[in-house]
Amino acid sequence: MEAVVAVFALLFLLFVVLGAYATVKVVGAAKRGVDRTIAQARRTVEDTTLRARTYAQPGPVGELAQLRLKLRTSMRATQDALHAGVAEDESLKESLGLFERLSAHGHELDDELKRLETEPDRGTLTGRLPALRERTERITQSADSLRWAARDRARRFADDDLDSLSAQIDVEAGALRHWTTEPTAASSWPEAPASEEAASSGQTWPETPRSRTPEEPTRTAITPPGRRPSYPWQKKARPESTT
Repeated sequence: MEAVVAVFALLFLLFVVLGAYATVKVVGAAKRGVDRTIAQARRTVEDTTLRARTYAQPGPVGELAQLRLKLRTSMRATQDALHAGVAEDESLKESLGLFERLSAHGHELDDELKRLETEPDRGTLTGRLPALRERTERITQSADSLRWAARDRARRFADDDLDSLSAQIDVEAGALRHWTTEPTAASSWPEAPASEEAASSGQTWPETPRSRTPEEPTRTAITPPGRRPSYPWQKKARPESTT
């Protein structure tokens, strides 16, 4: 009895642990989903604000907003492309590692541009813009190079697979169109008996009566009595009476 109680206690404890683990996983997944939603909403708001500044605030502040928008757009597009491609091509892991190092420089530059948006000294801001513009260009060019290289690699693999598939389909289509006419099998029906002449000529149908040639003698249908052969057992014919 004590063993049964111990087994039930262990089962109950196991169910409690599994339930707690499942609850933690569900809560963690929900929290990550909420965090992603909040981060995406924040990025959307920031991008919209930067676009508005590029038009509403011309000059150094507007250019800073334009540089930030260009940097963020390039880095985000490259990040999405590499994360999507590494699931199918493991060779992109090295590229992803290089992008993470590039992202550190990108975040540093974005933070600096964001701080300079509130800089009251417009002269100092104007003097620093060329260097900031050059750094932004170098980072975005590197990000774009990684992104387009990953896309070209994926397209190349797709083209190779399509070429191989097209070649296989051409071979299969050729095999489907390759038909030959088989010789007609000889008839299994027995042939009708034929004369020697017909057999030599391959004719199996009975011949029709031939017409008589001029060299052949005309056969008499009825033999005259005088020409009929006589036999010993036959009686002599009596002459007919004239009376």
